Order: sequence, then C-alpha cells, then structure tokens
Amino acid sequence: MHVRDENWKRMGELRVHGGRIDMAASLYPSAPLPWIDLSTGINPICWPVPPLASALYQRLPLARDMAQMTAAAAEAYGLPANAAMIPVPGSEVAIRLLPRLIGARRVAILGPTYGSHAAAWRDAGAEVHELDALPDLRRHDIETLVVVNPNNPDGRIIAHADLTAFAQAWTVTGRRLIVDEAFADVRPDVSILALPRLPAGTLVLRSLGKFFGLAGLRVGFVVVTESEAPDWRGLLGDWPVSGPACEIARLALRDTAWIAATRLRLAEDRKRLDAILGGAGLKIMGGTDLFGLFEAPDDIDLLDHFARLGILVRGFAAESRRYRFGLPADEAAWQRLVAACDTLK
Repeated sequence: MHVRDENWKRMGELRVHGGRIDMAASLYPSAPLPWIDLSTGINPICWPVPPLASALYQRLPLARDMAQMTAAAAEAYGLPANAAMIPVPGSEVAIRLLPRLIGARRVAILGPTYGSHAAAWRDAGAEVHELDALPDLRRHDIETLVVVNPNNPDGRIIAHADLTAFAQAWTVTGRRLIVDEAFADVRPDVSILALPRLPAGTLVLRSLGKFFGLAGLRVGFVVVTESEAPDWRGLLGDWPVSGPACEIARLALRDTAWIAATRLRLAEDRKRLDAILGGAGLKIMGGTDLFGLFEAPDDIDLLDHFARLGILVRGFAAESRRYRFGLPADEAAWQRLVAACDTLK
C-alpha cells in the first residue's frame, strides 16, 4: 500500500487520458513486465482481423469501400430515415470538429464526463457549463447541449424514451443536441438511432474502437440530418478512413454472431471485475460492461499502487479518490489484478 507522494504531480498526464502505457512504463521502469493496461474502456479482446487483400493498401479507398462500410454501420447501429452516417477517422476527431461546424458560443455538458468535449469547446472560445442533470426545457441561455450516453466514466444511462422526448422538445426551438454514443454497443437499447426520424439539430457520435477492441483503426461515425451532411463531407474530404480500415470495419459490423457472444462475455467479465475490486475494499460507483468506476479510501493512491505492479488504471485529477478499471484480456492478467488487490487488504 502506498500513500500519495510526489508521484501525484509527475503522473498528472496519466490522469488526463487512458492508454498511455508508454508513459507509465517510463515513470515506473522497475515495474514487472508485461504491463497490463486497464486504463481504457476498450474491449481487450478485439474482433479477429483477417488477412486483407494487398490492393486495399496500395490504392486509395474507393467510394464503394466507404459506402459498404457505412451501410454496415447503419445496419448495426440503426439510421433514422432522414439522417446520414458520415465516416470519421475516430470519434475524437469529430469531437474536435464540432465547434467548427456548429459554432455555438454557449454550451452545456452533462457531466462529469469525457474531458475532450469540454476541452474542444473551450479551445474554440465557447462558454462551457457543466450540468448534473438534463436542463429545464424552458432554459434558453444554452445553444448546444452535449450528452454522453452511456456516460464515461460512471456509466450513467438516460433511457431511450426519456432522451427521445427531451431531444424532440429541446431542438424544436433551434437548440442543438449532441449525443455521444461511444459505449452504446453494450447498451443498444439506449441509442436514439432507433428513431424513425432524427430531430433536427440532433447529432450522434459512434465509435467502432471501444466495443470491437479496434481503437488503433481510428474509425467512427457522425450521424446528422441529411441537410447537414454536406458540411461534414466537405470538411473531411474524400478519404476520411483508409481502405483497410473500411474493410475491417465492414466485416466487424456485420459479424452478428461475434457481437452477440461478445456482449455476453463482457457482461460476465464486468461482474468478475466488480467482485474482485469490491472484495478489495473499493466502492463500486458505476460503469458499463467495458469498464467500472470505483472509489478508494482517502489515504491510497491507486494509480501509483497498481503502476508499481505493472498495471495501469485510470485516475482523475478532479476526483482524486475515483478510478476507472477496464477489463483484463486473459486469465494471466486477471490473476495479476487479483494479486495486486490482495496487497490492498
């Protein structure tokens, strides 16, 4: 067990984003190898990528490649009749482009949530407010509202019926609603892409990398009404996603057997994660089937504790007692997590 020390300051970057395993390794050169990265909400067992035709690497993506991938995404996620699905090189890029395309000056974000949303709007000069609940529909000092559903990092869910009713009432007066559904693959029932029509002014973000474990592929989708699609296509250009990425995404999105089996496995693994960490004295604060959020006692820096044992977890600068844990990839990783938790008792 290690109390907080100077590591709190030097490890500040590890509390901004998950996945910085190289930085963690440089800060803890004596940690046992291999490192186990539990700092992200990415499925640790990825969709099995097959060998691809060499032509996909040799030529620019064809319009057909992009169209087939997008059709697979629409079939997997749903697509309202009046909407278009735009491929993007990862949903993070879309988040950074939102202020440029929407241009709102007064933005509210339902938080606490993924920090890139607030950062993108502040960098663009917008006035950003963090809310702890959906705003009153009579509130007109907000031009754009951002909702992450399911939420990262606490897994908060806004039920489909509730968010649908809110979206229709919120946008009818010209206000904008952005719904980030990066983790909706594990809760497809909450997605508003099942709506027959997307309310005007509503935009939905989807991410391939989380559920399919293919974050390095950098594939995501923006769903907007058809009238807004030309602006996104014009900004992103003709080849927003590579040819190999188009093919892999198309095949993965159409693999319904793998998707169904993976949802079941992730649900069981999440129960196991809760049992291990709860048994070690951590308080379960929420999560999804891809990660859990936990609270530690005051005197323990869990980021430091686990890093000394070669396990990277996600800490939060604003919530010093809270930590997000992803899922181990195999039994060896599970057992190392158990052993690391045993030293907390």
